[in-house]
Formats: sequence, C-alpha cells, structure tokens
Amino acid sequence: MVKKTDIRDLSFEELKAALVEKGEKPFRAKQVYEWLWTHGVTDFSQMTSLSKGLRENLEAWFSLNAAECSEQQVSSDKTIKCAFEIEKSRVVEGVLIPTKSRMTACISSQVGCSLACKFCATGKLKLMKNLQAGEIYDQVAYLAKLSKERYDIPLSNIVYMGMGEPLLNYKNMLSSIEKITSTPGLGMSPKRITVSTAGIAKLIKKLGDDDVKFNLALSLHAANDEKRSKIMDINDSNNLASLAEALRYFHEKTKSRVTFEYIIFKDFNDGIEDAKELARFCKSVPCKINIIEYNPIDDGEFQQASIAKVDAFRDFLEGCNLVVNVRRSRGKDIDAACGQLANKNEIAKKTA
Repeated sequence: MVKKTDIRDLSFEELKAALVEKGEKPFRAKQVYEWLWTHGVTDFSQMTSLSKGLRENLEAWFSLNAAECSEQQVSSDKTIKCAFEIEKSRVVEGVLIPTKSRMTACISSQVGCSLACKFCATGKLKLMKNLQAGEIYDQVAYLAKLSKERYDIPLSNIVYMGMGEPLLNYKNMLSSIEKITSTPGLGMSPKRITVSTAGIAKLIKKLGDDDVKFNLALSLHAANDEKRSKIMDINDSNNLASLAEALRYFHEKTKSRVTFEYIIFKDFNDGIEDAKELARFCKSVPCKINIIEYNPIDDGEFQQASIAKVDAFRDFLEGCNLVVNVRRSRGKDIDAACGQLANKNEIAKKTA
C-alpha cells in the first residue's frame, strides 16, 4: 500500500496544485487550508462546509496525522499539563499557565532531547523525534481552546520552552510559527511568541539572517564557561564568547532585545560573584533577565537557592540598571514546571 501524504505537510500552493491535479477547483484549497490551520480540525469529516464526497476524497487521497491530547493534569495553581500523543504512542507535553496578566502556552518541539543538561528532566531522555510543524501547532491550538473553555480567557503568549531544543528542529519550528501567526492560521502576533534555546551560535545567527519577528531567549544559567560547561554540555562547543557574538549579530539584524534565562541553584550560581559575571555578560546585547526558581527533579543533584540569596542576586543586578524578573514556578505539584517535563504518564511508561 502506498503511504498517503500528510495533508498538513503541504504548503498552500502545493495543496492547490494537488487538488487541481485531482480535478477539484482551485478555490477548494483555500477552504481546506482554513479548516486545517484556522479551525485546527483533526479529521476530514469535521470540514463541514465541504461536500460529503469531497471529504471522502480527501480521506482517500491524504492522511491527517494530528497530535491529540491523551491525558490532562491540573495543578493546585490552575496550571494544566497535557500529554499529546504523537505517532507510535510517543508523547510530548505542553502546559497552559494562567496568571493574572497573561495566559501562556508552553510547548514542545521534540520528543525527548539530545542536549542532556544536568538539571533538566527532559535531558535525561534520549531524542526520539523532531516534531512536525503540525504537531507543534496542535499543542498551541489545543491549549488555546482549553484556555477559552476552562478559564474564558484567550491565549496571550506562547513559549517554546517545553521538551526539546527548538533550534535543532529549525525548519519545523519556523514553519509552526508561520502557521500560528498567519491568516489562514491562528493569527497570533509573533511578538507574543518566545523561542528559548540552550545556545547554538550558528543557528542564533541564522535567526538573524531570517529576520524573525518573534522573541529569543537564551538559557544561560551561568556566566562563566567553567560553571556553564558543568551543567550544559553544549557550552563546550558553543562557549560564552561565541554566544555573545551571535547575540550581537542577532540584535543587529532584528533590533530585538534578548531574554537571558537564569535558573538559580543553591551554592552553585547564586552568589554575588555570579551576579557580577552575569552583569558583565549582559553588556553583550540589550537584554532583560529572568531569574527562574529551580524545580528539583528525581536525582536530587541540585537544590533551590534560598529566598534571601535570590533577593540579593536580583538586587545586585537591578543596582547595575538591568531589567530583572524573578519567575516563581507554576505547576510543580504535577511536574509541569520549568525543567520537569519528562513524560510521567502511563503512555510514556509503556513506551520508555
């Protein structure tokens, strides 16, 4: 049996050409495309403005492999973690994070991760698959719908901070953002989207060359190479000097301010000397800093820094005229907080 093409892998022009070749009118492509990317249907039968015959033909001609939510967990702070089942029972996790000022979807770009950062639960999984653009889009579409249904608030922000390294799935990451921001599509502003990277200098420069309109965040976590390499192997091939150069290039091309994410660990990177090193690195490029509360994972290697240490760290940076936010974790009780996504659900247990 010949494997059918997934209809969502086709561009609009490719879809139109395919339908015309099969004897359909060109305008049908726009109708189908809107059903796929504006309405986010997961089955051809849901395209109710099309004739039954055309829906049946689409089913015969193409596949539609949507990622569907197979499990939900709700935190005491109203954060919702969703397990999305991908082909062959592989699972990724996406999180809906409600706060007073925004409703954020934290989404995954890969099944597992190849970078093995020491503090991250996802990093303890092997990389199993790059997600297709449609599979990334599905997480956003589902969480946007969930936001309206559960809290009657529209989705306001999207962060590519779930499982995986987005820049190592570059093409599909960009394609998913195009589907999320365009019309037909979800029509969200790219300025409401942040892509977080562990730091791959050549691909940060490529983002600049591609003149992306979304926001960029760098997972920094230490501002000297010795410490950063202890917790992030990628620093051995993408050290701080190369990252600083890449970020300056990115800023020159896009004029966008960069966010530095700094998970603060007890007795590792929480001292004033660490804050001084971070302040010096921040001179590389216009930026803001998110100090992130650490969320312990099962191995117990790292622990949360004390509130007093976090406050002193923040105060020092603010004294250097830097923009600093302290991010308190959400969804810790359901392993939905930063660094905790590791497929702790029944489907993943069966396929581990």
